[in-house]
Amino acid sequence: MTQVDFYVIPGEDLQQRLQFACRLTDKAYRLGHRVYIHTESAQQARALDDLLWTFQQNSFVPHGIHNAANEDAQLPVQLGHDSEPDASHQVLINLAAEVPLFFSRFERVAELVNGDDSVRRHSRARYSFYKERGYPLRTHEIGKG
Repeated sequence: MTQVDFYVIPGEDLQQRLQFACRLTDKAYRLGHRVYIHTESAQQARALDDLLWTFQQNSFVPHGIHNAANEDAQLPVQLGHDSEPDASHQVLINLAAEVPLFFSRFERVAELVNGDDSVRRHSRARYSFYKERGYPLRTHEIGKG
């Protein structure tokens, strides 16, 4: 069964949320996992694509934006917002407001929450969705001692 982790990030800034997505992606990639990052929009996917190249000095996370043609299907990290990824990914990082229909194909789902009211409201709804269906849930407070 899919393990769902909610990461609560301090602050309300979208950039902090994207930075954390990069750090989490880097960690999962270094552990040998294939990662799919589900974004809210094409614009957010492009912003995250750029950030993955620059978020940390000396870090290299091979990635690409997923498309229906699957041109970059072999890359260990893919970003997308409007199409389903192939079945070979183990970790889903969800930045969208809704639970992706394909989430249960993944071993792990990471939901990133910050202090923005809209993000929190949507995160509560996703938490309830997973809980009502019996998925194992964990919450991690990031940046708290």
